[in-house]
Order: sequence, then C-alpha cells, then structure tokens
Amino acid sequence: MNVSLAWSERVLTRPALLWFLLVCNLLGTVYGYIWYGSQLEYTSQHEPDWLLIFVPDSPTASLFFSLALVFLIFQDRMGAKWLPLRMIIEALGVVTSIKYGIWAVTMIFAGFAQGDELVWKDIMLSASHLAMAAEALLFLRFFVCGTAAVLIAGVWTLLNDTIDYTYGVFPWLPAPLGDDLTAVQNFTFLLTLCCIALSWILVRRAGRA
Repeated sequence: MNVSLAWSERVLTRPALLWFLLVCNLLGTVYGYIWYGSQLEYTSQHEPDWLLIFVPDSPTASLFFSLALVFLIFQDRMGAKWLPLRMIIEALGVVTSIKYGIWAVTMIFAGFAQGDELVWKDIMLSASHLAMAAEALLFLRFFVCGTAAVLIAGVWTLLNDTIDYTYGVFPWLPAPLGDDLTAVQNFTFLLTLCCIALSWILVRRAGRA
C-alpha cells in the first residue's frame, strides 16, 4: 500500500476523529431540518403529506452519511446481517452528499452572480456543503458498498429529483433563479448522473464489484 494512503487511513479512521465527524454531521443534520422548517410547513399545508420526505435534501444526505459513520465506528460489533443495510446506507451517504454538497454551493453562487446578496450564512452554508462532498469522497474507500448499492442510491436520488421538479418541492432557490427553473432542473439531473458515475468509478477503483 502507498505510504501516504496508509498514513491517511490511520488518521481518518481514528475513533476520536470518526466520533468528531459524527457529532458534526448530526448537528448539521438537525440544523438542516430546522432550516427546511418553513418549506416543510408550507408543503404540509398545501401538498400531500407523502411529499414531505422529499423536501429536505441536504440534511437527509448528511443523515445518511452520519449513519454510514456509525456503521464504520461499530463495524467490529456488527454481524453479517447488517451488511446489506450498511452497504445501501453508505452508498446513499456518498452519492447524496457529493450531489447536494455541490448543488447547494452552485445555487448560492449562481444566485449571487445574478444579483442576490451574499451574506455570512451563505458562506457558512457553502463551506459546510463543500465539506459534505469532501468527506464523502475521502471516506468512500473505507466503506464496503459496491456497484449494486451505488445503483440503488442512484435510483433513489433520481427519484428524489423527479419528485422535486414534478411536484415543485425542490429546495427554495435564490430569488434571481426563479426564472431559470428549467436550467436548474437540467443541471440537477445532470449532476446526479455525474455523481452516480463518479461513485461507481471510485467503488470500482477500490476493487469492489
């Protein structure tokens, strides 16, 4: 094994770091659901309740990744019966974290480019979402998910995109992007396909079928 890879594995899989990341992701998940509170309330009042699960995209992604970290922390204590669930959760955590990490930052700066004000909260959200994508890429090689799990995660993410833009429950956009919905929709689906492909390539490179 490459020395730098071995060193980074020892660092990244330290229990203290894994617990720290788990706490950070859980806090981010809670904040994310709170941030979506107004849209969840609006959807509950105007749309069928089954759509609620498709509203909060980023916090659900960080929830999946948090659960993936739990599996990684306690992997020595979990039997084989948990393996299929673990693989799917890991793949969901990776695909959706990369996708929504990149998507959110793109929307923030696309809005800014069209005249939206960039405030401190936007900078914080951009940093946290980039961290989501980065940690998913960093930790994928420590996960056990394979091609089948990535495809399942991809189907879920594409379903989420379809529901978002069919029923109008996509994340609320910066005001200047209101007249660019078709472009946003096309970008969203293309980004999802790219994230699925990237995750599959990385899984294959890690030697997992």
